[in-house]
Amino acid sequence: MKYFKISSLVLIIIYFANLNAFAPQPIIEANIYPPEIEAGGSGRVEVRYIYPEGMHQILQEEYFFFEIKPKAGFSFGEIDYPEGELWDDGFIHLFGESILKRSINISSTVDPGEYKLSVIAAYQLCYDETGTCIMPDEQDLILDLKVLPGETGSPLLLYLIFALLGGFILNLTPCVLPVLSLRAFSLINQSQSDRKKITMNSLVYCLGILFSFLILAVIIIALKTTGQMVGWGFQFQNPTFVIVMTSILFVFALSLFDVFTIVAPDPSVAGKLSNKGGLTGAFFMGIFAVLLGTPCTAPILGAALTFAFAQKPLTILLMFIFIGIGMGIPFIVIAIKPNFVKKLPKPGEWMNVLKELMGFLLLFWAIKMLEVLHHQIGGRELLSFLFFLLALGISFRIIGRYVRPDVKPLKKWIAFVFALLIIINVGISTLSFDENSNIIDNDSYHVDGNWQVFDPDKIEELREEGVPVFIDFTAKWCTTCYTNEITVLFTDDIQEAFQEKGVELFIADFTSYDETIAQWIQKYNRVGVPVYVFYLPDEDEPIILPEIITKRMVFNVLDRLEDVE
Repeated sequence: MKYFKISSLVLIIIYFANLNAFAPQPIIEANIYPPEIEAGGSGRVEVRYIYPEGMHQILQEEYFFFEIKPKAGFSFGEIDYPEGELWDDGFIHLFGESILKRSINISSTVDPGEYKLSVIAAYQLCYDETGTCIMPDEQDLILDLKVLPGETGSPLLLYLIFALLGGFILNLTPCVLPVLSLRAFSLINQSQSDRKKITMNSLVYCLGILFSFLILAVIIIALKTTGQMVGWGFQFQNPTFVIVMTSILFVFALSLFDVFTIVAPDPSVAGKLSNKGGLTGAFFMGIFAVLLGTPCTAPILGAALTFAFAQKPLTILLMFIFIGIGMGIPFIVIAIKPNFVKKLPKPGEWMNVLKELMGFLLLFWAIKMLEVLHHQIGGRELLSFLFFLLALGISFRIIGRYVRPDVKPLKKWIAFVFALLIIINVGISTLSFDENSNIIDNDSYHVDGNWQVFDPDKIEELREEGVPVFIDFTAKWCTTCYTNEITVLFTDDIQEAFQEKGVELFIADFTSYDETIAQWIQKYNRVGVPVYVFYLPDEDEPIILPEIITKRMVFNVLDRLEDVE
C-alpha cells in the first residue's frame, strides 16, 4: 500500500510536468522582410502564429510575445500586436492566425555576411468552447539574415571633430566649472614656480582625464557585448556610484570652506613629497572632472556620442580619446605655453571669494545628487545617508583641527584614526539599501499636474486619435535636462502654450534604468537623455529637438498646431 501511494504520487507529478507536451501547439513561423538588408538599413521581423482548430490566443503581453537574442550592431523596436475581438471578460481574443511584428535596425558598422538570430516565441492557447487556457509555452526559432555592404564613405573624421569640440565644451558646463576653477587656483599659486612644474601638473591633469575616458570606453564596450543598451551618464543610474559621488562633492565643498586642509604630516619631508603629491592631486582632479562632466551634454557632444555608441570597439575608444583631448585643451595649451599662467589675475582676496562660490556650487550639485538618491533608494535610506554625510563633516573637521604641522605627531595620528573609525562605523550602520528596490515611481517627476507618467500604450492611443503628444526623456542626474526644464519646459508661458494647443505631456524618467525607455531612446538614434519628441497629428515621423532647447524652438513646433476650442 505504501509503494502504491508513492507510485501514484510520482505518476501525478509526471502527468502535470508533461501536460503541455500532449497539448495542441500552434504552427509558428518567423521571417525577416526584406531577407537581405544593407548595413545601416532597417526592416521588420514577423512571427506568424497559426492556431489549432478549436483554439485561440488571448492577448496578454506577458504570455504572448517574441524575444530576439541581443546581437552587437542589431537593435529591435517594440512589438506591434494585431487587432482582435474584445470579449466581456475584458480580454482581446485572437482567432485563426496572428502576426506579431518588430522593426530591425542594423548599424552601419556591421560587417556584410550571413547572420542567424535566435528567437523565442511565447504563447498561451485557449479552447474556443470552454474558454479554458492551457499553460503558457514557447518555441525556439532561428532567423536567417543576409547583411549587404552599406553605402561607401565614412563620416568618422567629422565626428572626431565633434568629439574634440564637445569635450572642450564640457569645461564650460556647471558640472566641470568648479573643478576647472580649482585647477586654475593651483596654477595661479604656482605661477611663481618654474615652468617645468606648471607643465607637468597640466599634463598629469590631462592624463587623468584621458585615463577616465578610457575606463568609460572599456566599460561601455563590455556592456555592449552583453547586448545591454548604455548611454552617456549611465553610471548615475547606480545608487552606489551616486553615493560615492555625493560624498566626494560634499568633502570637496568642505575643503573649499576651509573645514579641513590636507598637508604633509612632517615639514621636513614636505618638500620631497610636494611635487609627487601635486602630480597625484592633479591626476585625480582630472578623474573627478570627468566624473562630474558625464551628466552634462550638448548638441555637438551628443552627435559625437550617438555616432560613437553605435560603432565597433576601436572606434569607441578613439572617439572617447578625442573627447578627453578636447576636455584637456585648456591645460594642454598651458603645458605648451606655461607663461600663459602669469597672464591670469594675481592671487588675492578675489580667490577666496571665488573659492567660496565654487564651494556653494559643489553643495548645490551634492543636493541634486540627493534628489537622485531619493528617487532610487527612497526616503528612509536617504535620511540614513544624510547622517553619514554629517559623520563625514565631523570627521574631516577633526582632521582639519588636529592633523596640522603644529600638532604633536601622536595627537595627529590619534585624531586621524578616530575620524576614520567614525566614518567606518557610521557607514556600516547607515549605508545599507537594496539597489534594485526602485522605491520611487516615475510620478515623482510630475510638475503642476500637467505631466503624465510615460505610457507607451496611451501615447499610441492618443496618436491614433490625432492628439498631439510631447515626450520629455529626462533624468534627475542630467544637468542639461534640469537646465532645459527650469528655463523652458516648466515655465508658465510654455505650459500655457501646451495647454492652448491641446498637447498631451509625458515625462519618461530615466533616473533609474528602464528597459522600455531605453528602447524608445534608441529608436530615436540617441544614446541618453535629454531627448525631446513631438508627435503631431497627420505626421508619421516625430519631430526631435536638440539636446539644448529654447522657447523659440518649442513655439515654432506649436505654431503648426491649431488652437484647441
